[in-house]
Amino acid sequence: MSAADEILDIVDENDRVIGQSPRGEAYAQGLRHRCVFIQARDFADRLFVHRRTPTKLVFPSLYDMFVGGVVGAGETYDDAALREAEEELGVSGLPRPEFLFKFLYADDAGHSWWSAVYEVRCDLPVHPQVEEVAWHDFLPEEEVERRLDGWEWVPDGLVAYERLRAFRARG
Repeated sequence: MSAADEILDIVDENDRVIGQSPRGEAYAQGLRHRCVFIQARDFADRLFVHRRTPTKLVFPSLYDMFVGGVVGAGETYDDAALREAEEELGVSGLPRPEFLFKFLYADDAGHSWWSAVYEVRCDLPVHPQVEEVAWHDFLPEEEVERRLDGWEWVPDGLVAYERLRAFRARG
């Protein structure tokens, strides 16, 4: 099954399931669905940063400071966070990511999804999926901050990053 054929729960503005759709159709029609964003840090507290492959259905070839993806039909956010983190980092035995908060992402291009933000410590050697990740490294947060204006980042990841910074500033 291709990524475009994966079945997603379609949700309303209150994150209640109102139907199901293949991922490709959900993207094409701008149907609201669910996603997880997991900020992964290594033993030195550096952030996992990667550039997406050019074959990704949404935001190809852009940089991201989160791993993650869509929540499958009937899947919980927590289960999706662990699955996506292990898949994208190419590890197994990762601790369960810690849920931080959720927000509704929407942009002017018709993209809209409920976004659950998590964090996880990854002290394991990573082997990212070559189908998902074209380049990766663990970078100090100061380096990520310096690259915010110079690299082309996924827009939903930038929003999640800004919200995560505000979340942490509130303590």
